[in-house]
Amino acid sequence: MMTRKKNILIKMINKTLIDLPTPSNISYMWNMGSLLSMCLIIQILSGLFLAMHFSNDITLAFSSISHISRDVNFGWMIRSIHANTASLFFILIYLHVGRGIYFSSFLLQGPWLSGILIIFILMTTAFLGYVLPWGQMSFWGATVITNLLSATPYFGMTITQWLWGGFSVENPTLTRFFTLHYFLPFIIITLVIIHINLLHETGSSNPLGTPMNIDKIPFHPYYSLKDLTGMFLTLNMIFLIIMIYPYMFSDPENFLEANPLITPPHIQPEWYFLFAYAILRSIPNKLGGVLALVMSIFILSTLPLTSKMKFKTTAMNPIKKIFFWLFVNIFLILTFIGACPVEAPFINLSQTMTFFYFIFFMIFPML
Repeated sequence: MMTRKKNILIKMINKTLIDLPTPSNISYMWNMGSLLSMCLIIQILSGLFLAMHFSNDITLAFSSISHISRDVNFGWMIRSIHANTASLFFILIYLHVGRGIYFSSFLLQGPWLSGILIIFILMTTAFLGYVLPWGQMSFWGATVITNLLSATPYFGMTITQWLWGGFSVENPTLTRFFTLHYFLPFIIITLVIIHINLLHETGSSNPLGTPMNIDKIPFHPYYSLKDLTGMFLTLNMIFLIIMIYPYMFSDPENFLEANPLITPPHIQPEWYFLFAYAILRSIPNKLGGVLALVMSIFILSTLPLTSKMKFKTTAMNPIKKIFFWLFVNIFLILTFIGACPVEAPFINLSQTMTFFYFIFFMIFPML
């Protein structure tokens, strides 16, 4: 029985990682999937060690982070790995989505839609993790974002207070956020396995958009070595940041313990949520802002349904290239605006960029 199971496992590995037919012309932009898997493993392992020393109580959470950084052997490094790999995770996932749009990978509906679901859960997990250090920006970020649920008609305040476990962000909130932050990565792993299986059913896309059943080579050794090269270079970059600039992506306000009586001058989320935060703030109505925030990600799922492409890749269409790079600039401008105060000229600029952001998804599939 054990021998039979072993043989089945070997066959599955051969099918998925060794003998998988892969297009011969895919570039390093197709490395993002393996790099994201590496980041997920790093986050789970580093998070496991951090959870051993973290205290999910509002009176101890901030001091437990200080204890991890100062007293635990290599605790400063584990914390820095966890925090900075989260930023790298989002850089890679935005590149992964951008590559999918540019090379029309969204035509593979199963992998694309499962990927959108992974992004939603990943963003939720990242938000929950940002609250755990219980710094000033963690507390006020949690207060602002959870308050958005109160915009839900009829049941908004009830849902918000149920999430809080009280009448404000307090000890029950932190306990719930810690539990969910620990649990959700295992849901992400399950979805990633489904995502990969769906991809293997259709096969990878390629830069030229040629048919899926021609000119393929085995995944190993050609692309396994390419993936290992990408992982080695990415790990080098991570450790360069960890050893020299460990707090490069951190907000200075979060080095102060949470104080409900003192509001930071400018409340903002982590940099990788700034584009969505700018979209949220650009809508004067609270419910409209929440809907726009959700739609900023959900609208990606409409691409395979509305596409009327003549070519299976943007690389073959100069007009689509121009639109794509305009969209990249819109995304970067929104990210910049998200970190700016709510005042002129940023208000009008954010509303304009939000309009163009959503218009892109209406025009691009039609080209």
